[in-house]
Amino acid sequence: MNTNTQTPTATPKLSIVFLNYNRLSETRYTLAILQRLLETRQDIEVIAVDNASTDGTPEFLKSQENWIRAVFMNTNTGIAGYNEGFKLARGEYLLVLDDDSHPLDNETLDRLIQCLDTRKDVGVVACRIEDLEGKPARTWHLPANDEPGSSMAFVGCGFAIRRQLFESIGWYPSEFFLYQNEIEVAIQVMRAGYRIHYDPNCRVVHRQAVVNRTNWRRVFYPTRNTIWLIRRYYPFPIAAYLIASRLFMGLFRALQSWEMRSYYRAVKEAFAMPIQLQRLPAPVYKQLTTFRRQNSVFHQLLGRL
Repeated sequence: MNTNTQTPTATPKLSIVFLNYNRLSETRYTLAILQRLLETRQDIEVIAVDNASTDGTPEFLKSQENWIRAVFMNTNTGIAGYNEGFKLARGEYLLVLDDDSHPLDNETLDRLIQCLDTRKDVGVVACRIEDLEGKPARTWHLPANDEPGSSMAFVGCGFAIRRQLFESIGWYPSEFFLYQNEIEVAIQVMRAGYRIHYDPNCRVVHRQAVVNRTNWRRVFYPTRNTIWLIRRYYPFPIAAYLIASRLFMGLFRALQSWEMRSYYRAVKEAFAMPIQLQRLPAPVYKQLTTFRRQNSVFHQLLGRL
């Protein structure tokens, strides 16, 4: 891993961190938006992490070192690359983006800072994720009513978190590599006694680039990582039911995309990993109701009737 030597003089309040892997055009787009938003601000820094791209992204990031800080990984480490950016951040709060997402405006940045400044019980602010036309993303990670309030989780391409809190829970779980890492963080945030607050006025645009969104990844990582989460936090017999449900749903997706080999490997790794059960407080299990229903065959079928 290499980092640039650019050291901004002002101490930032907020550090924006995003990760890139072979999506140069998206990184250019994101940085162009951020540069425009931040041209008159001294309270925000930008940290870009590159996961050993071969498409010219490292060279481009080096050309931007007059106003950003960059981290260059030697290999593609998945979400672990984010962690290296988080460690370098100097802001009290972190705004986490993907290379194909960006905050809509400065109002979003101001609201994130204000919320974390004034609401000490909030550990994470989950942003409204929308497309380029302003339509909200349909995801079970956020409240369905699109109203401000408590949320079970957040979407990884747009959320703010207290840096010290994130550090205390160990950043992203690097073994996940991709997908479901947000759920692990959400559980740890709630376990630490903090709330996840959804603010639909904190708006992040997710352009949803198709590069690197391969079928095998969508079969392998959600199947393996979700079973890891169930094994870690749910006791028998609910764990047995949720794992069986997750195996069925993973198999269905694998058959749809002709990815049986990836499914087999996911199942093998899901049970090979030594995992010790960690029981959660009852209020946390209650907050995880949406996660449980999302991974229940019964509730998924009921929702489609």
